[in-house]
Amino acid sequence: MAESAEGLGTIPEHERILQEIESTDTACVGPTLRSVYDDQPNAHKKFMEKLDACIRNHDKEIEKMCNFHHQGFVDAITELLKVRTDAEKLKVQVTDTNRRFQDAGKEVIVQTEDIIRCRIQQRNITTVVEKLQLCLPVLEMYSKLKEQMSAKRYYSALKTMEQLENVYFPRVSQYRFCQLMIENLPKLRENIKEISMSDLKDFLESIRKHSDKIGETAMKQAHQQKTFSVALQKQNNIKFGKNMCINNDRILEERNEIVLKHALEEEDENEEEVLTVQDLVDFSPVYRCLHIHSVLGSEETFENYYRKQRKKQARLVLQPQSNMHETVDGYRRYFTQIVGFFVVEDHILHVTQGLVTRAYTDELWNMALSKIIAVLRAHSSYCTDPDLVLELKNLIVIFADTLQGYGFPVNRLFDLLFEIRDQYNETLLKKWAGVFRDIFEEDNYSPIPVVSEEEYKIVISKFPFQDPDLEKDARHAAEGEIYTKLNQKIDEFVQLADYDWTMSEPDGRASGYLMDLINFLRSIFQVFTHLPGKVAQTACMSACQHLSTSLMQMLLDSELKQISMGAVQQFNLDVIQCELFASSEPVPGFQGDTLQLAFIDLRQLLDLFMVWDWSTYLADYGQPASKYLRVNPNTALTLLEKMKDTSKKNNIFAQFRKNDRDKQKLIETVVKQLRSLVNGMSQHT
Repeated sequence: MAESAEGLGTIPEHERILQEIESTDTACVGPTLRSVYDDQPNAHKKFMEKLDACIRNHDKEIEKMCNFHHQGFVDAITELLKVRTDAEKLKVQVTDTNRRFQDAGKEVIVQTEDIIRCRIQQRNITTVVEKLQLCLPVLEMYSKLKEQMSAKRYYSALKTMEQLENVYFPRVSQYRFCQLMIENLPKLRENIKEISMSDLKDFLESIRKHSDKIGETAMKQAHQQKTFSVALQKQNNIKFGKNMCINNDRILEERNEIVLKHALEEEDENEEEVLTVQDLVDFSPVYRCLHIHSVLGSEETFENYYRKQRKKQARLVLQPQSNMHETVDGYRRYFTQIVGFFVVEDHILHVTQGLVTRAYTDELWNMALSKIIAVLRAHSSYCTDPDLVLELKNLIVIFADTLQGYGFPVNRLFDLLFEIRDQYNETLLKKWAGVFRDIFEEDNYSPIPVVSEEEYKIVISKFPFQDPDLEKDARHAAEGEIYTKLNQKIDEFVQLADYDWTMSEPDGRASGYLMDLINFLRSIFQVFTHLPGKVAQTACMSACQHLSTSLMQMLLDSELKQISMGAVQQFNLDVIQCELFASSEPVPGFQGDTLQLAFIDLRQLLDLFMVWDWSTYLADYGQPASKYLRVNPNTALTLLEKMKDTSKKNNIFAQFRKNDRDKQKLIETVVKQLRSLVNGMSQHT
């Protein structure tokens, strides 16, 4: 009974488990099944029985359901079998239709592919045309650039390059040919720059060669203009005088009218022959080069180069030939070259903007004018022919008038004319002194017969010096003028000195200005042989003393801050030439080495520094027998301090310090001792 009760109790439980199994996910069945085995023993057998019973119930339900739907399934199969035949026919028809459609579509496919291919080609062609429309202008402009380069139209070529870079290249910058063109443009620009500079050099050479002709033409025009102006002024003066007194100077009026007529006729004839500066020189290279450098952005570089080269040419033009003073043609060639140079500069000034400026030309002219005046003074001093001096004066006048017509100030040249006038008077006086001397030598001093008072006055008038006192005063004045003028000429030569006071080694020869000065003094003193001996000796001694003083002042000039040992040695070579000149007896009558004593101060000073004999100088200072008696301590101190400053900056005494490092200390010691001597002299004074 108990087992029956337990069995009845488990049945509901088994039904619950089966319901859970049927309704629960298979993944969660495990716990449910485990509960079957956790219950009473043999419960699983009962569960299995219950499970089999449940399965049989489900099978019965399935069978019922199948029996219920079986007739419909059979009917469906029967209908399907009936449709099978029609389906096969339809399949055959579809297959046939598909075949026929495929056959018909093959041609369409071919045509479609052709159309697609044509469309692609058309699109490509359109793209190519569009790209070519962008590229062709670039290629055309580049071809134009090449043509311009070939035709040497470089300024236009640079403008074309700018258009290519700013307008055309940005449109096609993605193409390789464009990159190649871009890379080639700087080379073309550099090529243009080199060619333009080559043309400029040819231009500079051309104007250098044509300077003579340009200057000659300009001076001829200025001379013709002045001749015409003078003739016209004379005619105006005649007409004015005619209004004042119509019956006076009738012949003079007619003569001046003839002169004016001839002047006008001569000017008309010469106008056909005279060439302008543009006819003689092609200025297009300098214009072209200026424009090219302006486009390239290097205008300042070009201006500096042009001015530098022209300054070099100016120095060459201003350098005269050594024999210029011998003939008037030498002076004329010198003047025409200078005029030609400045006429070209004036033309460049007025036809270009900024290449040269008025300030630049004024600076160049002032430099040239100083050099011209110094050269004319030096070379004219050699001239002993009054006719040549007169022709030189006329050339200077034409030269000054020509450049004044171009706007250059020439007042200093007119001042020089006064000196030329004085020189003309001197040379004329020397010439006629020789003529009179020849007359006196040939004259037999016999009485001159006269038969009337008029003849007597004519004879007396030929002798300018009749009053003995007047003649004595004139001689003293003339002698004083000789000494003064001679010293002035020496100063002019000394002004041409150009020492390099920091040179390390001497040139090995005397300076050019000094040799020219000595040659000038020789020629002058040869002429002085006809003067009284005392006058010639005084003039020679005065000249040597003045030259010695000038050289000493040059050495001790306060503006001169540094002097090297090489410069002292070079200066010593010049003093040696002065001593040789003094010992050559340029004027007879001097006893022994009297004339050489004019340079004794310089000689002892230079010997002291050349030998570096300070111990002797300091030990013997103040003694009558001192080797360096003429060397003033103040002078020695001044020169030594100049050399001391040079040793600090230019290392002049490096070899002294290397061979004997006590040398520098010696210099300091000498400086201190010299200063003590100078201070002692000042206190004593």
